[in-house]
Amino acid sequence: MPVPELIVSGRRIADDEPAYVLAEIGHNHQGELEKAKALIHAAAECGVDAVKLQKRDNRRLFTRAFYDSPYDNENSFGATYGEHREALELGTSEWFELSRYAREEGLAFVAAAFDEPSADFLRELDVDAFKFASGDLLNVPFLRYVAAFCKPMFLSTGGGTLEDVDRAVDAIASVNPLLSVLHCTASYPAEVEDLNLSVISALRERYPDLVIGLSDHHNGIAMAPVAFLLGARVFEKHFTLNHAWKGTDHPYSLMPDGMRRFVRDLHRVPTALGDGVKRRLPSEERPLQKMGKKLVAARPLPAGHVLAPGDLEARSPADGGLPPFELDRLLGGALRRPLALEEEIALEDVEPAEQPVGVDER
Repeated sequence: MPVPELIVSGRRIADDEPAYVLAEIGHNHQGELEKAKALIHAAAECGVDAVKLQKRDNRRLFTRAFYDSPYDNENSFGATYGEHREALELGTSEWFELSRYAREEGLAFVAAAFDEPSADFLRELDVDAFKFASGDLLNVPFLRYVAAFCKPMFLSTGGGTLEDVDRAVDAIASVNPLLSVLHCTASYPAEVEDLNLSVISALRERYPDLVIGLSDHHNGIAMAPVAFLLGARVFEKHFTLNHAWKGTDHPYSLMPDGMRRFVRDLHRVPTALGDGVKRRLPSEERPLQKMGKKLVAARPLPAGHVLAPGDLEARSPADGGLPPFELDRLLGGALRRPLALEEEIALEDVEPAEQPVGVDER
């Protein structure tokens, strides 16, 4: 059976490849070009594969009533929700500058479009991949519209049922097979009891030809390796440079140290899994020699002595001699040479008994 794979900007994503990590910058740049560039640079230093931003045509996206609704709170950049969203948008030239800069930093440039005009712009920008937010899982006409661009696509599935995911996958894949499905809990942050990571296994089984991933809104890094073990290979994680910056995403976004560890731990998982063969490793030799035990004489024993319980004891270190599991094999045998106190014993030191002690003749 062929291995599901997706290639984004030359990077192959598959079961036999390292985890693919998207640093979700979103609007954490607060509409400022230099902050966006600083975020991209820091993300590259953390070892991620791609950065992801968001594009909205706010007048097209929101109803007039929602656009003009009051938005007076500590995270607001404007008196109305529309003003707030407009303040967070980047200009056309800034988008082109960031696209170029991300690629100079060695990162794929991914973006989520929230409406058709934004999708058209990102197509012109030639983003490396499109992302669909969970809010568009049910927006089949829009999914088809963007799928027709024939770019790699990441689909978040927060709040959806399997029927919803089937509908979205069918809509995209009928036009464009370059798709990865991301399990997601669309709460910010997502509590552990709401993660439902077992859905990843269900998605793997349901879509064996697609790469499965996790859009991770959990406030931490511990759950990602679990998701990797369940089959996720794409990981989206929100990213910031300061938890105290104004905005709702910053408190649960990872800062550089957290993102660095997030990437590190994901990349360690395949190595930690090993090959499944249980064996003694070179790194274990010294500790096991110190902690292990060997059989030694419990007291001076003369040649010809028939070994009985209590004649031999297990003592550390295990730097030679016989391991304690050999004791039953020795009992009842006669010593071929004398043993001093705590002297280790070897098999050739003992004339075996015809019937070792403790062996049932039945």
